[in-house]
Amino acid sequence: MELFAALKKMREFEKLQMPFIKSLIDFDIIIEIGHAQEIGKPLSPKPLFLLNIGSITTVRRRLAELTRQGIVKRRVDVRDRRSDILSISSSGLKVLGRYGKLLGFASAPS
Repeated sequence: MELFAALKKMREFEKLQMPFIKSLIDFDIIIEIGHAQEIGKPLSPKPLFLLNIGSITTVRRRLAELTRQGIVKRRVDVRDRRSDILSISSSGLKVLGRYGKLLGFASAPS
């Protein structure tokens, strides 16, 4: 497939299947949470804020919106009840798995 045909197909998928991504910051938040989840080291909000994805206020606002939409899940950390653990919801993982397959990642979750 030619480069721009592939990019066009990718953007069409993003628009239709991933309307919860409003900005690159949303994408970065999802990628960081998903990566941490994938390697078995779940993130809490504070380390996410420290990744310099955006200002703390912007990341906090976008995280709240992704949580409201059901893409990101928050649960209380059993070791430190003052903190939450972030994860990607199962429905979010399904969509992102299909996206990964579109991009050619054989091990993308489905």
